[in-house]
Amino acid sequence: MNTVTPTSDQWATTQYDWPTPPGQVERPVWTGRGFCVGQETKAILSYEIARSGWSDGLTTFHEEHAGSDHCIDRASRRHALAQLARHIDAPSPVLLEVGCSSGFFLEGLTDAWPHAKVIGADYVRRPLEALAARRGDIPLLQFDLTSCPLPSDSIDGAVLLNVLEHIQDDAAAVRQVCRILKPGGVAVIEVPAGPHLYDVYDQVLLHHRRYRLRDLCDLLRGAGLTILFASYLGILVYPAFWWVKRRNRRYLSAPVEIQQRLVAQAMRKSRRSRFMESLFRLEDQLRRWLPFPFGIRCVATCVKEPVPASAAATRPDRQRHHTHHTVTEAA
Repeated sequence: MNTVTPTSDQWATTQYDWPTPPGQVERPVWTGRGFCVGQETKAILSYEIARSGWSDGLTTFHEEHAGSDHCIDRASRRHALAQLARHIDAPSPVLLEVGCSSGFFLEGLTDAWPHAKVIGADYVRRPLEALAARRGDIPLLQFDLTSCPLPSDSIDGAVLLNVLEHIQDDAAAVRQVCRILKPGGVAVIEVPAGPHLYDVYDQVLLHHRRYRLRDLCDLLRGAGLTILFASYLGILVYPAFWWVKRRNRRYLSAPVEIQQRLVAQAMRKSRRSRFMESLFRLEDQLRRWLPFPFGIRCVATCVKEPVPASAAATRPDRQRHHTHHTVTEAA
């Protein structure tokens, strides 16, 4: 039986039901610097995983050429933090990032929410190991989102930044997100926009698809979630983006080496563009007042609405659906 007492971090006063990893009998206990499982101490809890559209090699490729400071990724993280701040009122919420990779957003999350209980999760292990060595104070899990091991109704806020496009059964993944959210819990979702813009970038990064915003919203509603906000990132850079993506479609049948070289060059070229950074900063302000009809990434914030007591007693399998924000979308 585990006898470890958690240290005085944010989790010390919380009884979170960490799932038991395969091959183990006793439930894990978070110690503040890792998990105690039986007589072992583990930096990462690992669960069963299936085939995914991501890999350790892609993590290395992306971080080598895009790094942690690409302007679109910074804009993405700012938007997610703003949405969590707007829609979560709990003083010490449980926040989960799925697809945390090397932890760039997680670190911003812990800075912005010092009293939150933050969890990082990813499909691939190597980035988690590097993150655990750097930030051992954050609980880290490795799992397949379509068979998420986390308990139902246990998360106040979930963030998935460019995750769903890597999952073949994205509907199953979103259903799991809805299941683990507490009633009133919020999910912030971001995916690449425009199926007609699928090019070598998507092929190299193993994207199963790009999305229309209305399709993303339908996907979320179909899982039982209610849309609070839906828009796009990158409307001001869209004309140049569209031109590059259309040009790069000619290389979809090119050798992998050529595709990788093109993608790496594009990442490095736009990585620290002050002009693009200023455009994304301007978008941050504009998006507060109006949704954008197109862009390079779809963003949606949704909530798992509580079931009224009367409805729960008579129809426990149903949840209310309301559209809080309607977006006019370009074809």
